[in-house]
Amino acid sequence: MLTTVPVNRLIEALPHKERNKLLQECEPVELEFGMVLCEEDRLIQYVYFPTTSIISLVTTLSDHPPLQMGMIGNEGMLGGTLALGINVASMRALVQGNGTALRMNAEQLRHELRENAALLQILNRYIYVLMAQLSKTVACTHFHEIEPRLAHLLLMTHDRAPADHFHLTHEFLANMLGVRRSGITVAAGILQKHKLINYKRGEIRILNRKGLEAVACECYKDAIEDYEQILGENVKF
Repeated sequence: MLTTVPVNRLIEALPHKERNKLLQECEPVELEFGMVLCEEDRLIQYVYFPTTSIISLVTTLSDHPPLQMGMIGNEGMLGGTLALGINVASMRALVQGNGTALRMNAEQLRHELRENAALLQILNRYIYVLMAQLSKTVACTHFHEIEPRLAHLLLMTHDRAPADHFHLTHEFLANMLGVRRSGITVAAGILQKHKLINYKRGEIRILNRKGLEAVACECYKDAIEDYEQILGENVKF
């Protein structure tokens, strides 16, 4: 699990002096399910370093529900593209899981990036990992069936959640995976029948993680390997 302690692993990976300086500029905030933190093509006003919360990155097209492209927990941050000089958000970001985060003004982060070479380096590495996640999500959405994709999504959420249970409705899951709600009902029913999860009224409990990993598509394992290879032990799953 990623969140055995309520810290952000990108911040924890910084040298002591740089870490403390960055933390002084952050404020703790509570994020609630469904909150929109930024909109596509809008200026980034704040960046977020989740500690126990989970953020979904979604893309939207006219006349279609949002589709999840990426997920951010305490292994990452929202707004890292500021390190590339990009001041607008490429996707909508909304809260998938209640919890805490550290928030910083975008202008203050830009200042820190000019002063803190270690922060710039680790954010550049994280952006690469996030780009890999986004590109693989496209292939996963096109080629993989609903059941393994759902198992993948649940494992990613479990990695970033502070407990073995979390709240995700059928409608939310359907939107995130870009499928019909009935497809989620069938896929979740199969996972529950095999005693991998317990799912009732939007409350999901992971019962058999190893079994869920066996069902999930290869993209889940690939995502973990990307983090370990590029970001190392400090942000390891």
